[in-house]
Amino acid sequence: MTQKIFLCSISNINSGTCNEDCHFCSQSVRYKANIQRYKQKPMEEILTQARRLESLGALGFCLVTAQKGLDERTLEFVCTVARTLTREVPRLRLIGCNGTATQEQLRELKASGIVAYNHNLETSKEFYPRVCTTHAWEERWETCENVNAVGLKLISGGIFGMGESQGDRLSMLHALKALNPISVPLNFYHHNPALPLHPNPLTVEEALGLISLARNVLDTTDRIMVAGGREQMFGDRQHEIFNAGANSIVLGNYLTTQGEEAHVDLAMLKQLGLEIALHP
Repeated sequence: MTQKIFLCSISNINSGTCNEDCHFCSQSVRYKANIQRYKQKPMEEILTQARRLESLGALGFCLVTAQKGLDERTLEFVCTVARTLTREVPRLRLIGCNGTATQEQLRELKASGIVAYNHNLETSKEFYPRVCTTHAWEERWETCENVNAVGLKLISGGIFGMGESQGDRLSMLHALKALNPISVPLNFYHHNPALPLHPNPLTVEEALGLISLARNVLDTTDRIMVAGGREQMFGDRQHEIFNAGANSIVLGNYLTTQGEEAHVDLAMLKQLGLEIALHP
């Protein structure tokens, strides 16, 4: 049976406006990284992006806002965008990624057309204080529990290569298993020189091993997604991620970094004999 690959896509609808001190994130205003910063992406631009990615085979479309959580103005904006996309591009599976969220806020998103919510644990509970001091790992866990409680599909993963130990990686994966997410994005840290985090580069073999480890630990999770840092981490060996256990990738650009050209990824999948998933 031919393996089917789920294609997800990202729209950074609010960029570079976060006040938190996450050492791994260029969207924090504290580090003054050279990125685009804006409050609300124009609706027509979001629509154009959504239609293009949907035409290329993306099923998931993630609406990302760069701040700790949902304030009233941001919640209203995300809900407006979701309602518009539900009407105009109904095939897309809309995902919210808007930081910490209460059950009430998540219910509003769900009523507006959001079907899944992405909130990453990022790393282990033990290692997290070394990469963020302005909020606790437990807040991330609580939001993930809230997502499950309101009946949205949970998407949650983390970042490898921030200086964490193998024990930290296992701790994060077992925490994720307890949350039972439908999809787990695995990101590989891509350093921005403005950030205070000192990178701890992984070899390709180590990174492939971590994908296999995630697949083994998260044996009931539908999708293991290789997300941020894929191109930089794996280079011309990107095709090997699928044999390691991945069955989902991000099509197009990431939050503040360029992704592979979509036609290159699509050609890779075709060459490998991998089909694009047509249903969630």
